[in-house]
Amino acid sequence: MASNKDPTVISMIERHLCDLPETNTSDLKTLTEEAVLSFHNISYQETVQSGFPFRKKTYVIERLSNISGIMKPGLNAIMGPQDGSRSLLLDVLAARRDPCGLSGDILINGKPRPANFKCTSGYVPHNDVVLGTVTVRDNLEFSAALRLPVTITRDEKRRRINEVLELLHLNKEQNIKPRSKELRKRTSIAMELVTEHPILFLDDPTTGLDLRTTTDVILVLRRMSKKGRTIIFSINQPQYSIFRFFDSLTLVASGKVMFHGPAQDALEYFRSAGYNYESHNNPADFFLDVINGSFSDILDTEGHSHEDDNYEELFERQYQVTGKLANMYAQSPLYSETRAILDQLLGEQKLERSSAVETTCVTPFCHQLGWIICRSFKNFKGFPWVTVIQAIITVILAAAVGTAFRVLKNDCIEVQMRAGLLYLLTIFQCITSVSAGELFVIDRVRFLHEHTSGYYRVSSYFFGKLLAELIPRRLLPSTVFSLITYVIAGVKMSMNCFFTMICTIMVLAYSASSLPLSIGAGENAVAVPTLLVTIYFVFMLFFSGLSLYSGSFLPKLSWIQYFSIPHYGFRALLHNEFLGQNFCPEHNTEEVSRCHNYVICTGEEFLMIQGIDLSSWGFWENHLALVCTMIILLTITYVQLLQVKNIRNF
Repeated sequence: MASNKDPTVISMIERHLCDLPETNTSDLKTLTEEAVLSFHNISYQETVQSGFPFRKKTYVIERLSNISGIMKPGLNAIMGPQDGSRSLLLDVLAARRDPCGLSGDILINGKPRPANFKCTSGYVPHNDVVLGTVTVRDNLEFSAALRLPVTITRDEKRRRINEVLELLHLNKEQNIKPRSKELRKRTSIAMELVTEHPILFLDDPTTGLDLRTTTDVILVLRRMSKKGRTIIFSINQPQYSIFRFFDSLTLVASGKVMFHGPAQDALEYFRSAGYNYESHNNPADFFLDVINGSFSDILDTEGHSHEDDNYEELFERQYQVTGKLANMYAQSPLYSETRAILDQLLGEQKLERSSAVETTCVTPFCHQLGWIICRSFKNFKGFPWVTVIQAIITVILAAAVGTAFRVLKNDCIEVQMRAGLLYLLTIFQCITSVSAGELFVIDRVRFLHEHTSGYYRVSSYFFGKLLAELIPRRLLPSTVFSLITYVIAGVKMSMNCFFTMICTIMVLAYSASSLPLSIGAGENAVAVPTLLVTIYFVFMLFFSGLSLYSGSFLPKLSWIQYFSIPHYGFRALLHNEFLGQNFCPEHNTEEVSRCHNYVICTGEEFLMIQGIDLSSWGFWENHLALVCTMIILLTITYVQLLQVKNIRNF
């Protein structure tokens, strides 16, 4: 039986247009072109693997089976139990799933759905992907700037943004960062409305919202549908105050259609089939109870010894009920009417089925790059305390290192101390580069949604993130740490050598950062790649430290240096620091003579002990190795982003 969740007595389903708020001058302009989406014999299969590695078995599961229907301008709701069928059907219609497992035809106004349909329709995902570190208006401006053609003037874009803000009652909150669930949801919808696409898909837009916010969202969608938009959304058990606004209802379960037609006809359909509807019940709860088989009597059996049998019986009964309902709908006059309309839309011609799905952008590369950099800087400013804390830690650490070297300064081991300081600088660059791997990880879901929706190309996103986030986050800490350390340690060097050292440190930092980036951009990048990168740097820094005191790599392990990023950076720093240096000046002869061990007096002597070429090529070969390593690893990163984009669709 249906659950009693809505005490309101409902004698019949009625739809009152007077319940909607009146349209005023702030409403969006009526769309000049309406869109009718029809789907014909849609089936969707997924290939899954199970078992042990190298012995995995492949299974093909049919998730959707022979589904047909039509979605016209208005509110088109997809309901069903939480078995994934309703969201899957929505994603398939919105071209957000891998087309390889899809069979059947999806038409827009009787014509095949275009390959770039994802970019010409709106889609609000279940999990909000708005950026919470910038304001509501910033999010809308980003969407309008990248998804509307550059031929549209700024005034027109501003007008659209203002109308959408007023429509969703976001005027007073437009300068607030969307942190709450309710504000994030409304902002997500607003970002899609600003493009004025004729079809809008929403995956469970009311989940997690209170009744008042849910009603506001549905009323806004209702107003948009009255202006000619086709609104298609999945929803779970709405109350009657929400359900009565639906124009079309599709009930799906276990990948099959239980009902598809006008929402106001759904109750009569099930009543005529012999299902008893009590007037005090919520229609949505009643429909789901029918689909689930009204199984409460099974779970109420006395005793708990047969609990497993009850659930097996429940599963078997649900399967039988869904099969029965699907067959009943397939034999109903309602399906025959729908089938006739669909056949008329499909026509006699055979359509060429194509699995090609492409992403097209309406703005050029430079335009996308500029907006991505701008938003990245705003996002960077959205974490002021994190930036301040990192700066404080960097200053304290640099001061501690510089003070330690100043206190331990000794003329007898001046060369070793100077080399040790450069070694610590190398360690700092490598260890702090490990966190760079999260650059593309934390934004992955947002990137997939925005790229799929036509915001930007992968190349624009890639270079924008590197220029706006990686460079500032590595440039400032590295420069500050090196400058403070050298000043406090009392190291004297020419300005030319100092700036050369800073440039070398930057090349080392970016080369080291490219390694975690190349792994972190992958599909399965979580904690394990970070651990691997950390182990790599510790291992390579250990051998670089051995070479500092032994003079060179151990003969049997000399091949490791060719794969060591710290090795190239450390050698370049040594070459820049020691070439032309004299550590035994005439006024310091007496102090040097008192040393018990042999004192290295010239930088060239130390470089020769380390096996470093004294020519200018001995310096630039390390830079060349670092740059080549960085280019190779960043290329791998870009390819990883392309693969993630192709594997997952949002």
